[in-house]
Order: sequence, then structure tokens, then C-alpha cells
Amino acid sequence: MTEQQSMPEDPERSLEVLSSISDDIMHGEDGPLCAAEIGSELQKQFAILPGGRGISGRPIMVFPEFPEFSELEEQELQSVLGYLTSVPSGAASGVGFILVIDRRLDRWAAVRATLLRIAGSFPGNLNLVLVLRPTTLLQRTLSDFLFKFSRDEFKMKVVMLSSVTELHAYIDPGQLTRELGGTQEYHHESWISHRTAIEAFALMVKTTAQTLQAFGTELAETELPNDAEATTNLLHTHTLKKDTMKEDLQVALSQGGRLLDCINEPLQTDPEYSMTHDELENLETVQRLLGQLDETETAFDDFWEHHRTKLEQCLQLRHFEQHFREVRAQLDVTSERLSSFSEVSVSPAHGEHVLRELGGHEEKACDILDRAVSLACEGDRLIENSHYAEDSIRPKCSELRGVCDEISATLRCKKNLLLRAMEMHHSLEKASQWCEEGIFLLANQPVDRCQSQDGAEAALQELERYLETLPLHTLSDRSAICCQYESVLTTQLRDQVERVFQKQGSVQEMFEKRRISLKKLAAKQTRPVQPVAPRPEVKSPHSSPNQQRKERRYSADNAICKKVHVESPLLNGTRHASLSEEEENLAVLRRHVMNELLETERAYVEELLCVLEGYAAEMENPAMAPLIPSTLLSKKDVLFGNMSEIYQFHKRTFLKELEAYTDFPELVGRCFLERMKDLQIYEAYCQNKPRSESLWRQCSDCAFFQECQKKLEHKLGLDSYLLKPVQRITKYQLLLKELLKYSKGCDGCDDLQEALSSILGILKAVNDSMHLIAITGYEGNLSELGRLLMQGSFSVWTEHKKGHAKVKDLARFKPMQRHLFLHEKALLFCKRREENGEGYEKAPSYSFKHSLSMSAVGITESAKGDNKKFEVWCNSRDEVFIVQAATPEIKTSWVNEIRKVLTQQLKACRDARQPKNLDSVSMSPTSSSSSISLSPFRSSGQKNQKKQDEKKAEPSPTSDANFSSSPKHKVPAAHVTLSRVKWMSTSSLLQSKRQGWSKTSLSVDASEENDGYSSGEDPINSDPEDDGGKKLAQGKYTVVADCEKAGPQELSVKSGDVVQLIREGEDGQWFVRNLRSSKEGWVAAANLLSLISESKSSQSLSSSDGSVSGNISTSSSCSETYTSFSDIKP
Repeated sequence: MTEQQSMPEDPERSLEVLSSISDDIMHGEDGPLCAAEIGSELQKQFAILPGGRGISGRPIMVFPEFPEFSELEEQELQSVLGYLTSVPSGAASGVGFILVIDRRLDRWAAVRATLLRIAGSFPGNLNLVLVLRPTTLLQRTLSDFLFKFSRDEFKMKVVMLSSVTELHAYIDPGQLTRELGGTQEYHHESWISHRTAIEAFALMVKTTAQTLQAFGTELAETELPNDAEATTNLLHTHTLKKDTMKEDLQVALSQGGRLLDCINEPLQTDPEYSMTHDELENLETVQRLLGQLDETETAFDDFWEHHRTKLEQCLQLRHFEQHFREVRAQLDVTSERLSSFSEVSVSPAHGEHVLRELGGHEEKACDILDRAVSLACEGDRLIENSHYAEDSIRPKCSELRGVCDEISATLRCKKNLLLRAMEMHHSLEKASQWCEEGIFLLANQPVDRCQSQDGAEAALQELERYLETLPLHTLSDRSAICCQYESVLTTQLRDQVERVFQKQGSVQEMFEKRRISLKKLAAKQTRPVQPVAPRPEVKSPHSSPNQQRKERRYSADNAICKKVHVESPLLNGTRHASLSEEEENLAVLRRHVMNELLETERAYVEELLCVLEGYAAEMENPAMAPLIPSTLLSKKDVLFGNMSEIYQFHKRTFLKELEAYTDFPELVGRCFLERMKDLQIYEAYCQNKPRSESLWRQCSDCAFFQECQKKLEHKLGLDSYLLKPVQRITKYQLLLKELLKYSKGCDGCDDLQEALSSILGILKAVNDSMHLIAITGYEGNLSELGRLLMQGSFSVWTEHKKGHAKVKDLARFKPMQRHLFLHEKALLFCKRREENGEGYEKAPSYSFKHSLSMSAVGITESAKGDNKKFEVWCNSRDEVFIVQAATPEIKTSWVNEIRKVLTQQLKACRDARQPKNLDSVSMSPTSSSSSISLSPFRSSGQKNQKKQDEKKAEPSPTSDANFSSSPKHKVPAAHVTLSRVKWMSTSSLLQSKRQGWSKTSLSVDASEENDGYSSGEDPINSDPEDDGGKKLAQGKYTVVADCEKAGPQELSVKSGDVVQLIREGEDGQWFVRNLRSSKEGWVAAANLLSLISESKSSQSLSSSDGSVSGNISTSSSCSETYTSFSDIKP
């Protein structure tokens, strides 16, 4: 590798020193045998090496009395002799050994056999053999006689000695043991122990040297990794091995120290103790081994220090290179963004907007530039510290600084251009403003006052004073302006400059002509000229006061100019130019938002593709299978949901359609409206998000995700990208709001508004569905309940009525906290339960408690005078739920939505049963003579009749609301003054119908029916089949309830007013004249049914078949009851 070749030579020299020392240790301590290998043979003590020296320092080997010598095996003898001859140093062994054979207690035959065997087996250089012959008379005589004849057989110098005294003549007694008459202390067990320890220590030193040499070679041959993580792991691994080597080295040094203390132990107990030559050699050997270990440790430490420095510098280089790649990529993105950034501005407002946008880019760029400069300084520090890759680091530092300088220069250039353009815009705006004010001054000079000399002089002075400000506010030299702002002059700006100069010239010409005229008037008094009034302008009733003032100003100016022969052709052009400039600003802002929409859409599509290819596809890759945990197997659909479907929709369809509106951003709402159904795929993704989040938390730390993220070079984990679809669907409504703000009055404004509403509807549906899937304990199928309309938390009380006795269920003084889900077909009551967890796992769950079918539901809009409460009841109020919202607005929205559901049920029922309405009414035996009372002022007879009916049966109060089919009038106008409005269930209505609707009066006292919750509330009772046929006729009527007007063209009336119905409009409204206030206006027909009663003119409201008639009246205390007819059967 290049980096490794550029390393300094110090590590190689350190490795050579380490290898040399190790070789010396290994070669110096090689021996044929060890004491540990022949320990049992040495223990027999048939030959010893006590450590004495003879003449010329020859080692003395002693063969003590050993009767079984002849029985020793040859291999055993050779092993012991070979080991003993290897113990003395090479110099001492080369001089030759002196053998002392003690056979004083043996026989001559055994002595002869011993000598012959030693002569044939002794491996070393033999100098002299001294034999202490047998001491018995016979054996000594035999030895003296027979030795002479056998001397030549021994092939070595043998001396027969009769006593140890003779032995002392050859060897100094100090070199002999006490058994041989000497003074030397010798303990065979200690000798064996010392030899074993010395040899074990030598072996340890040898092994340690070999290990260090092998480790050094391994380190020297290791190639440097190419990434920071591998370098870190390698440095950690080598450090662990080094620590192990150091521990082994310390163990060897400790053992050598203990062995050295053991050898020196006699000197510590007896300072006058004289060591034998072998002990001295042992001491020298141990000291030499310890010195070699010290040298090895020093060489190894030196080598390791160089190696560690190399690895640390490699790690620094890898981090530097990684940071360089990241910063370089960010610098490229910043440079590209700045290159594509347009510094062209079309107006001061747009220039300020572009300048703020450039400031945002500059702020982001400064962070990246600071990081780049910091990285370059870090590279400089590496070079100063003698980094081995200096040639690689220095160019990168130069490159970073060069790119930073380039970006900084680009930022300064664009900012300077923008500031210059802003300066020019302000100059143009200042000049235009001066022209506008000058025109206004000319237009507002009174003509009649200018006819006098004093008036003309005053007007002339006013003009002169204004013209003095000309140099301060106008542009003087066109060529100088073009030269000064040449760098920022676009075609559009050049046109603006030309227009301003033309405008200046025209205004100056107007001033000059006015000055000439005024000077003539001031010079001589002429006959007053009657001012010519301009032709009156036709003003629109909707024009603003400011616009009217401008029009008056321009009209007056035109009249004056005609009188004094001064023309101003630029007035209308100026106004149109200003309007055109504002529209162009809005168009630029719309294009800016559209560009953001397209850019973020393309980035979103790329991110989805990256996730699908980098994560989802890798789950099917066999090479990645070992990294996938078991909990993730076959869970791709859970983890990613329908992300693939979302990607295909955006890639193939939505992005291309959005790009088609690049030049028409105000029309992009149509694209959203056309694809609104496709965008509902996000609902399934969001519903699956909790499961995906839970699975991710279980497996987020697995090697599979880490490997995928590493391949993609993503800084953020997969969970951040799984959140992208949720963020994207919420981003659309923000962009649509921005487009709508800049598209007021454009062709596609309505489409943008509708698209925004639809997107918000999708977000609401997604939010509702997230709550809906959290319901537990509901045994049915939630999808059969119809679309979820609303959901929210409320406080709920319950009341029950049992049998004929009305008993309040007061067991619950404290309200129940319930979460209500309003479907098209049912109302669900659930209990909210918080779950433990984080993120999506912390979403609440809902335990199902109760449900009400919307076909059997009635509502009372107010409960106990609380504007936050309303009642929901069923089965003739046998079970009543008092619901309290958090705010009156929430209560109103729920009541309106429930009313809408019941109204739709009623309309559907009427449409389905329209052909049977007349038959249903005529089937009653008393229908021709019955009178349905609609007045709240009932007679006592009616009340008595009601009480009698209650004894026979207990009918429920029923009534049909008066409402219009027009969407604008779904709620009767009389609701403004109603204290309580009730919507009855179809089951109660059906019960009442079966129990006697044919009776003369079906009025029921609402105050009794409501268990005392209402005051003076009388429900209006009528046949629901007949009410749809009531018609209004022209005539005079008395108003019985107040009604405020809802629009500028509608009429407000009060109770007691007499109104005349003049004509009926096409949209279900009547044109009405209030005879008391003489005002006229439109009133919805549905409202009239609840506002008027028949006057003395006896105009009647007839039913559609003419069989039923009655007077309709109501008051502010009446209680309207609206019903649902989905259950009624003929």
C-alpha cells in the first residue's frame, strides 16, 4: 500500500532488534535434555556434578558408591552422562572432565566393569579418571595386581587411589564434597531443583521471545484498513494482544527474579559463603536471561509505540477522509443550490423576499463552511504532527479551502447583486412616488382660485416648491443609471427604467405647461374663466372609498388639464402598471410555492425508492438473510405497509401530473381534486403505522438495519424514513394554503379551496381511523356502521324511565368519561384507556361500552340550561344520555352533525315513501274530520284529553320539523329563539302512530315528558306523512316568533309584525313585505312555516291533498321535534 510504503523506517529497525535478541535467546539456550525430562534418573544419584573444579578449571564429575551400577540400562546411563556434561560452560567442558569414581566398598570386578562401561559411554572430553579402589585386603590386592594387566583396556587415563588423602593430591579438598574428604556443601535435591527452575526459566524466556518475534512480524505485515471502523477494531485487537504479551513478559521477569533470589540465598544467610563454579555459572545464566528479557521488552515497547502511532495516524486519516467526503458532498449541494438560485427581483417586495431567502441559504452555508474550515485546520494539525500521509492530506485541505472561497465569493456576489437591485428598485419606486404625488398635486389645485392673480401666484409657488424636490427624488441620467446598475439590469428592469423615465418626462412636461399657464394668469388679470366641470363618473356601489377618491382625483385632473391645455396620458397607464406589478409579484410567489411543491415531491419519490430498494428489497436478498432476526421474518408488509403502492402512485401518476402545472400553479388544485380518491391510500398506511412502529422497536438494533443504513450512507435510521409518508400528506395542506393565499381572484382559486378542504378531510379521516382501529370489545363489524363522521371525548350522565313510573337514575352523580364515535348508522360509547409505550405505541385504546342505532335516536339540543350539554335518547326516552362537551362550539358541531344524519334519514324515507303518503293519510277513519293542533297555546280540554290518553296508552311526542330541501336552509330559522329543540327517534314515532294518531288531538305536554328538564315546552304534534304536503299561499300573516336576517337581502321580523307574502322565488324562498316597517326582503319558506300564523284574512295553509288543514303557530317557548323515518312501515 502507498501509505504503508511511506511510513518511517523506525518500526522496521525496531523489529530487526527484537528479532536479533530473540534469536540469541533461542540459540543460546538450546540443549539436548532437560532436568525435568530425566528427573527419575538423576534422583538415583549414580553420577553427580557437585560443581568443583580441578587443575586448569576442569569440571569434576563424581560417581558415588552405587552397587546397582552394573544393572543400569545403557540409555539411562547415556542420558545422565550426556546431561551432566552439558551443564558446565562450553569453555570448561572443552578442557576436559575429571571423573572421581568412589568404589571403596565394591569389588574389583565391579570396578573394572564400571571403568569399561564409562569408557564406552562417556560423551564428553575426558581428561582424568580417579578411582578410589576397594578397601578390603583381598579386593585391594586383586585390584593392584589385575589393574596392571587391564590398563590398556580402559583407553583413558585412570589412576588408582587407595585413600581420599591420595585424592587430595590431585584435587583440592575445597572442590570435593564431604563424602570425599572435602569441604564443599552439596545437596543433590537442591541441585536438581535449581537446574529444573533454571531450565524452565530459560524455556519461558525462549517461548516469550518467539511469541514477541511472531507478534512483531504479524504487526509489521498487517495492511492498514481503508475505513475508520476497521481501523478502530484492528487497533483494539492489537492492543489486547500487546497487553497479553506484556503480561507474559512480566511473568517471565518475575520468575527470573525469584530464581535469582534463590541462587543468591546462601550468600544472604552466610556472607562468607563461596559459590561453586556451577552456581556461579547458574547465576550468570539467569542474569543473562533477565538482561535479554529487558532488552526484548525495550525493543518490543519501541516497536509497539511505532506501530500504535501508525495505526492511530491511520485512524485519524480515515476519519479525516470520511469527514472530507461528507463535507465535500454538502459543499457540492450548497454550491449547486447557490448556482441555481436566481438573484433576479422584479419589485422591492420580491427583492426583500429573495434577499431573505438568500439569507437562509447563507446561514445554512455558513455552518457548512465553518465545518469545512475546521476540517482543513484539522488536516494542518495532522501534517504538523508528522503524519505519514501528508501527501494525501495536503491536497484535500487545499481543495476544501478553495471550494469554501468559491462559495463565499458566490454568496457575496449574489448578495451584492441583490442589494444593488434593491437599491435600484427603491430608486425607481421613489421616482414613481414623486410622479404620483405630482400628478395628485396638479389634480387637486382648485381651478376657480387660479383665476385670480393671488390664487395663480400661490399655485405657482406651490408648483415651484414641489419642483425643488425634483433632484432628490427622480432619476437624472438614463445612461448613468444603466451603467451604474448594468450588472443587475434585466430586460424587465430595463423596461421599468424606461417607463419611469417616460413617466418623469411626462410629469415634468405637465408641470411646465401648468407653470406657463399660471405665470400668464399671474402676470395680468383676465376675465375669470368658469371652471368646466368634468362629466360625472358612474360609481359602482361596491367600489371602495379609496378607489372612488382616485377616480375623482383623475377626473378632476383631466378637467383641469383640458381647461389649461395640459394633457396627462400616463394616468391610466400608471394605475395599470401598478396593478400589473402587484399581479406579477403574486405570480412570482405562486411559482416559488409551485417550485417547492415539485422539488419536495421529487425528493419524496426518491426517498421512497431508496427505502424500498435499500431496505424492503434487501429482506428478500439471500445474502442478507443471516442478518435478519426471527421477529422480522415474513413481516415486510407490517414494517413497510403499503409504501410500495404509495411510491407507484406518486412516481407514475401524481408527480407527472403536478409537473404539467409547472407554468400554471394557480390551477394545480384541479390535479389534487382529480387524484383525491387515490390519496386516500395514506389512510391504510397510517392505520398500519402503530404495528410498524412496534415491530421497528423490537428489531431496530439488529445488524440487518445497520448494514442497510451503512450501504445507503444514511445518517438517519429507517424509522425516520418510515415517517415520510405521514409528513408528506400533512405537507400538502400547507403548500395549498400558500398557493391559495397568492391566488385570490385567479381562475383556479375555487379549485384550490376545494382541494385544501379535501386534503383536510383526508387528514381528519386518517386521524379518526387511527382512533377507530383502537376500539376493543365491539362484537360486530365496525364497517357495517357506515362512515365515521365525528369522534371526541365527553362527560356523560344516564337516566332511565321504567314502566309508567318515571324514575331518575341518580346513582351516578359523577359523570362518566366517554369517547363517542358518530357513524352514519350508530353512535358508539367507549371508555378511553391510555397504553404504556412510546411513539405510536402510546396511542390510547377504547373499550366499547354501549351503542345506539341512529334509526332509533332522538336529541334535545339543550339540557338543564347548560349551553355545553345536549341529550341523546331512544325508545320514547326510556334511556336518556346527557352529554356535556368541552366547549359550546363542540356541542353545536355535534348537534348539527346528528341533525344532519337524522334529516338525511327523513329525506331518504320520504323519497322512498312519497307515492304512499296520500294513502297513508286517508286510511285513518277520522282523517276527514280530525284537526291536528299545531299551536303552543292549548286548551285545558286538550290537556285532559292527553291525560286520558296516557291512561290507555303512553304515546310518545312526535312531530315533523319544518325544513327546506335547499342546503342553505337545513335548520329552521326559529331555532334562534327555541329554548330546546328535540329530534325524536323513529321507534318512538312508530309507537305513537300505532297507538292512536287518528284521535282529535295528539298534543303531549313536553314538560312532563322531559322529567322536569324543560319549562313550558310543548312539542308540536302532527302526522309526519302529511307535513310534507303543506304549502304557503300569498296573503297576510302575523309573525309569532322573532327571526334575524342571515344575509343582506333577507328580511328580519319580530313577533307581532304583520307580513305580506308577495311572490315565491325559484330557490324555495318568498319575497315578503313587513307592513309595520315597510321593509321588503326574502325569507326561506321553511322558516315561514315556523314564524307565521294565519291573519284575519283567513288565509289557510292547505295540505297537498286538501284533506287536512290547520293553523301553524309557534312561540319562543315551543319545542320542535325532528324525527327519523327509516323504521316506519305502512
